Amino acid sequence: MTEKEFKSPAYNVRPVPVEQIDANSYNPNKMALPEDKLLYESIKDDGYTMPIVCYQKPDGRYEIVDGYHRYTTMLKHKDIYEREHGLLPVSVIDKPIQDRIASTIRHNRARGTHDVDLMVNIVKELKDSGMSDQWIMKNIGMSADELLRLKQVSGIAALFADKDFSKSWN
Repeated sequence: MTEKEFKSPAYNVRPVPVEQIDANSYNPNKMALPEDKLLYESIKDDGYTMPIVCYQKPDGRYEIVDGYHRYTTMLKHKDIYEREHGLLPVSVIDKPIQDRIASTIRHNRARGTHDVDLMVNIVKELKDSGMSDQWIMKNIGMSADELLRLKQVSGIAALFADKDFSKSWN
């Protein structure tokens, strides 16, 4: 296939019963509980917005290359399973095992990180629009400590406007 003929797998997403999908044995990626809860909230509120990337094995079953945590979210949460009728969106890549392992690592490492200054601005914008700390923590997946640290880093007193402070300084 020439470069001109290449068609990215994302243009051919197919619904696959979750029971026909297997985890791979080589994914080193782990997800902490707060992020796992946030992924569930994201899938619950937004649906599956990204397909699971799989390899279709000779026996017809699928093996995950990327998307293990989206897969386990369906397995762990009956409400998601039922809403999605037990189907996961899957894009298929057809590569030998060493290329699939490399692809898994690339997917994991290419996720990026959040810039602290941008997160401070986002929190400020949400607070300015009337969102409570509880709303921000639930919908952005922050702990109370993370939110407090972002507010402290900002140095913006308005971010603390809804907090009661000790009278000990009086």
